This record gives sequence, structure tokens and C-alpha cells, in this order.
Amino acid sequence: MEKPPCNGRHINIIQVLSGRRATRGRVERERGLGKKKKEERKERRMKKKRGLCVAVNAICLVVMVCSGMEMESPEYTVVHSESDFEIRLYRNCVWMSAPALHDISFEKATWNGFHRLFQFTEGANLNFSRIPMTVPVLTSMVPGVGPLQSQGYYVSLYLPIKFQDNPPLPLEELNIKPYHFTTHCVAVRNFSGYAKDERIIKEAQKLAKSLCRSPWVQSRTHPGYSIAQYNTPLRILNRKNEVWVDVDAPHLGCNSASVAAY
Repeated sequence: MEKPPCNGRHINIIQVLSGRRATRGRVERERGLGKKKKEERKERRMKKKRGLCVAVNAICLVVMVCSGMEMESPEYTVVHSESDFEIRLYRNCVWMSAPALHDISFEKATWNGFHRLFQFTEGANLNFSRIPMTVPVLTSMVPGVGPLQSQGYYVSLYLPIKFQDNPPLPLEELNIKPYHFTTHCVAVRNFSGYAKDERIIKEAQKLAKSLCRSPWVQSRTHPGYSIAQYNTPLRILNRKNEVWVDVDAPHLGCNSASVAAY
């Protein structure tokens, strides 16, 4: 059976339908391009934020390098010394402490906390005070304070003597606050190189074994430990790190104090 010939009306309908399909296709392509452009803009913003983070990291590192020998540290007295560790007596002093309870990595927690502490020292406080950088950066592992009773971290920075009596109040969004270290003793083991997640566990285990072979075997009262870092990552040689463990030594004039736990 032969198809009837197309008349003008049929041709117009076909043209209209074709035009609608073309318009719909063009709109869909434009929507696709618009979505792609939005994604590209979002990606550019993310890259810009990542670049800003890198810049902040670089500033932090430069500040620490340039400060060099001028950086203050908390004073202490060595009350006992052995070949692979020593016992230090720290007097009352104030540190600023930043919780990093949701980070499962020591390295990530340290950067997280240090960035906030660095902002505080650069004037992110109610007094708008610029605070000189100090050492060490102390990252404390405290069991049971993280999500679902997991291990949590606190990153602390010693306040210079000038600000000990009246610490500037940090901005609320930084989520940091002063922590008062009472007079206490810590067992300290030195190690070099970079303080990586795997490395710090091994160093803490070595300190625990040393304490077990010493008269201080019964003196450790807290299961957590702290890592003190004295150098910027830019420094490669002769790096200085320490493992700290609280010990109870009343006969030396100090009791155990939970390092950096609120």
C-alpha cells in the first residue's frame, strides 16, 4: 500500500517537531554545559582553598625557621638520668591546647591543632596580641577521649613568659583554651628524624621498656603519652623529638599530671 504524499501541513508539523527536538537538545546541552561550568568553578574554588592551606603551611614553617634560637621553651630540671631516658621536673606553667579528637592520625592531628594555635599566635585572640612562637609543639595521645572511646589528640603550645600571668583569650571558633600544667614529672626519651605515625609508636614502646627495667616501673600512672617536636619539617638533619610519659614522683617534689588533658 502506497503512503499518501506529504502535503504542506504535514511538512509544517514535521518542521515544528524537528524544531522542538532541536530546541530541547540545545537546552539539554546548555544545561549540561552549565552544570559542567559549575563543577569547574567549584573545582577552582577547592584548588584555591588547597593553595591557601599550602600557603598557610609555608608561612608556619617560615616563621618557625626564622624564629630559630629566639623561641622560648618551658623550663625544667633533670632530676634523674639514665642512658636512654631522663626524668624532668616541670614547674607550673600555662600552655594553649587544641583538641583534635576526630583525627585518627597523629600527623593529621598535629597539623590540625597547630594551624589553630598558629592563628592564635598571629592575633586571632580577643586582645589581638601577636605572640612569639615557642617550642616544643606537644601532641598528646589520650585514650578514651575520641569518638566511641577511641584515642584522641591534644596539640599544645607553651605560652611565653610575658603571657603566663594573663593569657590572651582565643577566638571561640578556634576551639582552643589555656591549660595549666601543674608541677609534675615526665620521663623523656629523645629520638631524631621525622615523627611519623609508625615511628612514634615504636619510640613510645622503647620508653615503656626502659621504664620497666628501671626503679620507675611503678611510677607511670597514665596510659597515654606525648610527642614533643622542636623542628620545622624543612629541617632534615639533626632533628630533635621527644616522647613524654607522666610519672608520679612525690619524693622529687612532683606528682603525676595528665599532660594536655582538659
